[in-house]
Formats: sequence, C-alpha cells, structure tokens
Amino acid sequence: MKSLALLAAALVSGAATAQDLAVTPLLNARLRYEEVSQNALPDIAHALTLRVRPGVQLSEGGWSALVEGEATAAIDTGYNDGTNGKTHYALIADPRNAELNRAQIRYAAPGFSVTAGRQLIELTDQRFVGSSSFRQNQQTFDAVRAQIGTSRGLSADLAFAWSDRTVNGIHGTGARQQAVSGDNVFALASYGAAIGTLTGFAYLVDQDEAAVQGYRLSSQTYGIRFAGNRKAGKLRLGYAASWANQSDYHRNPNRYSADYWLLEGSVALSAASAKLGYEVLGADKGIALTSVQTPLASLFPFQGWADKLTTTPPNGIRDVYATLGYGWKTLGWADAFDLQATYHRFDSDRLSQHYGNEWDLLGTIKRRRTSVSVRYARYVADAFATDTSKFWLSVEWAM
Repeated sequence: MKSLALLAAALVSGAATAQDLAVTPLLNARLRYEEVSQNALPDIAHALTLRVRPGVQLSEGGWSALVEGEATAAIDTGYNDGTNGKTHYALIADPRNAELNRAQIRYAAPGFSVTAGRQLIELTDQRFVGSSSFRQNQQTFDAVRAQIGTSRGLSADLAFAWSDRTVNGIHGTGARQQAVSGDNVFALASYGAAIGTLTGFAYLVDQDEAAVQGYRLSSQTYGIRFAGNRKAGKLRLGYAASWANQSDYHRNPNRYSADYWLLEGSVALSAASAKLGYEVLGADKGIALTSVQTPLASLFPFQGWADKLTTTPPNGIRDVYATLGYGWKTLGWADAFDLQATYHRFDSDRLSQHYGNEWDLLGTIKRRRTSVSVRYARYVADAFATDTSKFWLSVEWAM
C-alpha cells in the first residue's frame, strides 16, 4: 500500500500542474437496527450499528486515484458479531471496525480500463465474486483488474487478487479472518447483443489460510451464463440461465466435483413485477465442503435473507423461489416507494431432503439522497437448521 500511496501522490502532483484536476468527495452512511430470534439460542440478538464510509477521488484525464475509509460503530452490542464470543446470541455479521476500505489507481479509456489496489470487484450477478454490500463492512480485494471492450460485442474482464478483505473487519480471527490471502484469478469473456449477454467464466479461488476451513474453500469453477431482457408490447421480460462445474483447487485436501445451475425468468408491467427462479448448488459425495461453495460471493441476495444456507450443506441445495413486487416512482413526498415479497423452498441436491421454507418481505422508501427500508425474514425449518426470524430497519444516506 505504500507504493500505491506514492503513486497516488505522483498522480496528484502531476495533474495539479495541468489545473484541471477534479476532486470528488465520497460519503455514505447507514444506521441499521437488526433483530434475530433463533430457536435453540437462549437470547434474542439485537444490534444497532452505524457505518460511515468517507473518501475522495482525484481525476485528471483518464487517470484517477481513490481512497476510502470505513468505520462501523456498535451502539447496541447484544449480538454475536462473529468475533466477540457472544455465542448465546445469533450471528449478526456486523462487527465494530475501522479500516481502509479502498485505495486504488485507475486508468480508463474508451473500451479499456485497468485498476490496481484495494477495490470492489462485482462480477455478473455476484453469485461467485461480489462486495457483500448488504453487510456494514464491505468485502474488497487487493487486486489488479483489466477490462477490455464494451457491453456490446466482445469483451474481457481479468482480475488477479492476492487478498480478500472480508466483512469481519480488523477484529477478525480464526475462521473469520480480517483478510484471506491467496492467488485468486477471475476471468470472464463475454459477447453482448440486443437479446442479452453470453459470458464464459473461470473463478480460481485460493483460500490460503489454514484457519479458514483447512483450505477446503479453495476451488476452481468454470461455467457459462446468459442473461438479458426484452420488451414485448407493454411487458418487460427478463431471463437468465447459467451452468458451471466446481472442483477442488490448490491445497484443498478434498477431491470433489459438483455442478451449479440457474434458471430465472421475470416479467414487469408498469409498476408490477414477478420473478420465478430455480438455483442448484450441487453436491458430490455428501461430505462437508464437497458441494458448490461461494466464499467470495455477495451471499445475502441468495438462498434467503435469514442466512441459513450461506455455507452450502454437504448434500447441496435446490432453491425454488418466486418474487412479487410493486413500485411507485412517486408517492406523496417520496421519490420512490417499493414493496417486495419472496418465497423460497429449499431442498437438498441429493438424498431428497426438504430443508425448509422462507418468506422475505421488503419495503423501501426514497427521498432525494436518503432511503429507509424495512425487511423481515422468516425461515421455517424441516430437515435443516432451526426456525429463525429476522427484522431490519435501515436508514441510508449517500452523497
């Protein structure tokens, strides 16, 4: 990071002589209350946390330098944050934190960009690599990333990341490390057309820390994805399909091979929308961590908000889900108001187990730079985990 800071200083001093240096302040703040009631645990977890993310971006021509901090304060600490040892509470993975979130140099020209340093990497739908931005502490990567091409026609996206900066923050320890080192490679080649984008991908995940599941989350995933949307009269149709195969990689002592599948369709008419999907994280032999694992994903959007299946069980997951939504562009003093309800049915990929069902409900209202959201999740267990209810109330402001 010292060399990165020197490079940023050189950029600033050189650009200042041109007298066209653009300085853009960055600020995002979120106050959130989360409550979790989980069967088999004696106490209801309740967390009130405030996250502030200040930063600045300096730009001149195609060059830019960005530095951003991240601080999370725990105002109400009646919860297990994954690092504080309060295991009589349910896990709410928003620990206290103060760290450097991003520090990057970027060069961008038409059809080409390269970014070096600590940065966000969000690939396709973030199923395999994402920022985990729902959590108060973001996931970032120490990496070099090059992107060639545009959204239409051929394009390529290649990244090498030597450190995954997790959501566990500076107090991360044991299996919940602050950072996980490794030689991670993310490569995508895409062709974009009016009907959608076809993408081939390879994700080589190297979890090079023995404390993190004894290297058992290291994997190589190769696959293909197609996604797009089209208008059909007054309807807007959306569709996505994906397949991948995952197997062990690098120092992983397990030997396994498992398939990933996704089929999803959506339709929107004016303010109303509906979505139906089927996602499979396949299993191999029923041994722990020999099913499809996604340790670098943005986990919250997948398999329900109750977070019962963030680590794929040994027998895999089959998730059938349906979402109904309705949104108003303006409603009284609000600039936007949205309602959403999602139902999940979770089954195993092998042995025909019914894990459980989940309902997820969301209401969001926005006014200028401020948004307020209320969420509720209810997981009803059958053959996996325990009944769990979660409630969130969030206020977020962004510059």
